[in-house]
Amino acid sequence: MNFLIYGVDVHKLLHHDFKGELPTMYEIVAMTQGDVTGDGISDTVYVMGFRESDVSIIRKMSLVINDGATNLLTNIYLEEDMGYDPGLFLGDFTGDGVSDIFLNIPSGGSGATSYNYIYSFVNQQARLLFDSNVYNAEYSYTVTYQDDYKVEVVSEKNQARYMIDLSLRDSEYLNEIYYEDGTLKEPITGWVDPVSGLYPIGYSSRSPVYLLLAYQQIAGRYHADSIGYVQNRLKWDGESFVLDFQYVGIFGSQID
Repeated sequence: MNFLIYGVDVHKLLHHDFKGELPTMYEIVAMTQGDVTGDGISDTVYVMGFRESDVSIIRKMSLVINDGATNLLTNIYLEEDMGYDPGLFLGDFTGDGVSDIFLNIPSGGSGATSYNYIYSFVNQQARLLFDSNVYNAEYSYTVTYQDDYKVEVVSEKNQARYMIDLSLRDSEYLNEIYYEDGTLKEPITGWVDPVSGLYPIGYSSRSPVYLLLAYQQIAGRYHADSIGYVQNRLKWDGESFVLDFQYVGIFGSQID
């Protein structure tokens, strides 16, 4: 079964861009419209993919752009092309007045991480502006339990240090980690997950350019032992997305 967009066989178009055999049951799994070429005419952006059932993981996803002026189709191969329910958003992230393409693909893994891409397509030229794999490699952290019910989180990218107070956690949790005097029973290190949530923020009439807000979970002894989130706000500097602001969010405790 081949799929047609404006009379063009998408299956044949995409077949040349994939390694191995492309499944015949290829379908649109996400779609949105807006001017991404900068010519003032609305274009259509699709995510194509293959899934064996309504609830299965989507494989061999590809970003397809249909130029509204010419009906030409452009396929963009994705490095991470497998996940669940991809989301598309069009907005200006660079300040050139033309919408860029934001693609979010939940991985479906236990860490609730996601694959994220932002592409510019001005004048039908695809340019990758953001890749979450590159971001994850660039932003590294250390998480170290300290005496006196503290956890130190260090963001190596910007050499920022945060101290999380665990003293309000329940006694059963604390007794597993600390002696009665608040000293550690043994050294413990945690970690910060890859980006699990990436959101466009900040659009207003005064500033029509979107920023990005990235969420990364801070895990303690094991993944479900979540002790907070690193939240990075990113902005375009003309060449790449750079850190604009960073903070750490923690969970509150119930007041008795």
